[in-house]
Amino acid sequence: MAEDIDLLGRVTAFAAEFGATGGYRAPTQAEKTIIVEGVSALFEGNVDAARARLAEVDYKLDTFTDTAGGRRFAEVSDGAGRSGSATRGWGRVYVDLGGPPRWSVQVPHPVADQGTERLGVRVLRGAPGGVMVMAGAHRTAGAGAGPGEGEGEGEGGDEADGGGEGAPADMAHRTDSVFHAVIAELVRRGLPGIQLHGFADDSVPGTDSVVSTGAGSRAVEDAERLAGKLAGQGFDVCRAWSATCKLSGRTNEQGRLAAGHGTRFLHVELSRTTRSGSRRLDGTAEAITSVTTRWSRGAP
Repeated sequence: MAEDIDLLGRVTAFAAEFGATGGYRAPTQAEKTIIVEGVSALFEGNVDAARARLAEVDYKLDTFTDTAGGRRFAEVSDGAGRSGSATRGWGRVYVDLGGPPRWSVQVPHPVADQGTERLGVRVLRGAPGGVMVMAGAHRTAGAGAGPGEGEGEGEGGDEADGGGEGAPADMAHRTDSVFHAVIAELVRRGLPGIQLHGFADDSVPGTDSVVSTGAGSRAVEDAERLAGKLAGQGFDVCRAWSATCKLSGRTNEQGRLAAGHGTRFLHVELSRTTRSGSRRLDGTAEAITSVTTRWSRGAP
């Protein structure tokens, strides 16, 4: 890979290849173990060991300098996604190489929740020490593969999509995925995380964003800070820790995992309008960065 890469362009091009059906299969336990061991070595700063371990399951590790800001990143990607190869849909991991990982941004529904992949890049660029975990397939990929699958499609958030282990490639509701396994390693290390979602404007009329701490309550202070920043930009925010909100992410599997470990977790739902256009995405990322900057500094 070339030394200088536009991270936003790289991620956008990857997500543009997603189809609404096909292109996903669940990994085996052995495959997940190898990927997690490879990513863990990367988190420890051992790039060569990580690359060798990941190659055992046809995963690649490349490093590059992001043209926006000059920060160096590692990209962990599915080698089976090359042109002419079968697509497994296991996703990607981007790691800031400037120091040890401090926090994560999670994108479980790229393309399906329009613009969340582009917002994820903006958030990753916003503060040092970030890790972005991104799903590798449309949330409905694999629909029709078996009974009970294909229940959740389009936007609408956790409560609206059917959820559960039967959902094909809905990473927010699966625990048998590479996406969940990598986040489990981050949670094991105590890293706080923020997960990005989107909903259609008419799903929650009059609301621009729902900010939640998911199944736990460890990140209430962070949620209050983020909600205040969003409100300051004119967003109508539902605060799920102190009010009854639709799409509050209580059933989110990564949120449940974080709650079980006492790790900070934020679940953020954004209307389609708030995700339309670079200017709105920039403003939302700026608000989120007010939280991730504190995380990058190890603030309690």
